[in-house]
Amino acid sequence: MNNNELSKDQKILAAMRRTLSGVIRETTPPPGLKHPLSNGTIEDIKHCFALITAREKELMEERGQVNTARPRYIDEPKTSHVVSFSRPEKK
Repeated sequence: MNNNELSKDQKILAAMRRTLSGVIRETTPPPGLKHPLSNGTIEDIKHCFALITAREKELMEERGQVNTARPRYIDEPKTSHVVSFSRPEKK
């Protein structure tokens, strides 16, 4: 689905998700250092993500769509395998 097919609500939710994700990426300190955001603010951001996700789910259900996208970790084993194929040489 491209950006032109999204409703105004979906565009707002996507912008909010991108912004919050950017804030988290830019403020996360290296391991061992204290996070600059307070624990309360971190919990509020988590709550915002939960609300965004819930509303996105509602909007998809209203449109009769099913969300099959799932997050993947880099080190997660792949569920599909690529099989190499080479054509036999013509005689």
